[in-house]
Amino acid sequence: MSAPLSDAALDQLFRSARTYNAYLDTPVAAEQLTAIWDLMKMAPTSANQLPARLVWCTSQEAKEKLAACSAPTNAPKILSAPVTVIIAADMQFQEQLPWLFPHADARSWFSGNDALREKSAVLNTTLQAAYFIMAARAVGLDTGPMTGFSNEAVDAAFLADTPDYKSVMISTLGHGDPASIFDRSPRPDFDKFNRIA
Repeated sequence: MSAPLSDAALDQLFRSARTYNAYLDTPVAAEQLTAIWDLMKMAPTSANQLPARLVWCTSQEAKEKLAACSAPTNAPKILSAPVTVIIAADMQFQEQLPWLFPHADARSWFSGNDALREKSAVLNTTLQAAYFIMAARAVGLDTGPMTGFSNEAVDAAFLADTPDYKSVMISTLGHGDPASIFDRSPRPDFDKFNRIA
């Protein structure tokens, strides 16, 4: 049985963590990107589908191209962040299942069922996007996840060579500037949105 995390760890992952709009002028190392992936890949997806495909925009050219695909309020956030990540769904993820989930013929579950395949791809990529946020916090970085961008433009600009990949979310990444955040929005108590059946 696992022991509960310390209060300090819970603060870093949840209670004190915030979504940042700007970042300090502190670089993000390539090793940190690998560390994020090595954590997020361990978190559960349906039948170990792992459909998320990440594009790490680290160059100024890539960030400018991505900012041009984004809502006007998000473009400055992308340009000022050390890294911005495109999290895309591989809509043909089932082709990887023979080695990712060798316990069953999981690829056949999606044969001729495009609706199920697409739903699974987006749902499990969204799960992995959340895992990305938590993994980044775990390695000491901050994020600014966003959906305010043109999926079509991002897909054309960054994923044209992999047409089965479809963007789901983007997120800035770095050491957050505390001056860029406002007071935390309300969070409801357990009784407001929960019931025990």
